[in-house]
Amino acid sequence: MIVDRISHDIPFYRAFLKNAALSGTRVINNPFWWSADDKFFNYALALKLGVAVPPTVLLPHKKHPEGTTDRSMRNLEHPLDWQAIFEYVGFPAFLKPHDGGGWKSVYKVTSPEELFAAYDDSGDLCMTLQRGVNFQEYFRCYVIDQRHVRVMRYDPGAPPHLRYVPGNPPPAPELEQRIVADSLTLCRALGYDLNTVEFAVEDGVPYAIDFMNPAPDAALESVGADNFRWVVDAVAEMAVSRALAPPQAPELRWSRFLAGDRP
Repeated sequence: MIVDRISHDIPFYRAFLKNAALSGTRVINNPFWWSADDKFFNYALALKLGVAVPPTVLLPHKKHPEGTTDRSMRNLEHPLDWQAIFEYVGFPAFLKPHDGGGWKSVYKVTSPEELFAAYDDSGDLCMTLQRGVNFQEYFRCYVIDQRHVRVMRYDPGAPPHLRYVPGNPPPAPELEQRIVADSLTLCRALGYDLNTVEFAVEDGVPYAIDFMNPAPDAALESVGADNFRWVVDAVAEMAVSRALAPPQAPELRWSRFLAGDRP
């Protein structure tokens, strides 16, 4: 049984983990689904599941991916209907990679001019444009084993080592209940057993804005002692239970690997 915390950065490990799963090893998180997932799909899935997400659009690459030309994009309507995009998403907004993480290549834009400048800078990345939430509260949630949720008050504008609010003041009970339910809904639908879900709360509505974090930050110096102890205990309990579970012969079908080994 392997808990994966690094294959998103090192393709060698991702390939190794797929081979390990083929041989019957349990891997957390499922390396097949993690390879296929992206954030724009997640937002679309959340809407289908009734979880609130801000208006979001997928944008084509500003620069042709290497080895392609304008002929490769000839079935794409051009120019894009930017006015319709602006009316749907609104400003301020965030331009960010559709499958990125760690706040890499993320731009906050407040006007069409700022958007076009950021879009020009995005190169051959495939980007999403998402309405910014004017949040009054912000929470980051560990979700472990698709059963356990720890709701953590979070300040995304603070320095990294101060973002987890000391004392972790809880949200109002009704809001906390919805955050926990939405966190479980998303992670069960996506099949992640180790993940974080982030909610920006505007006028009492928790908008899920980031929930593709299968190797979430869990460092003591950033999350704090209480959160660190909780996630270590929860992941250890899950790992031990998986390691002690009866072995299973993998079913050699691609769709079976994509779904993982949970019932």
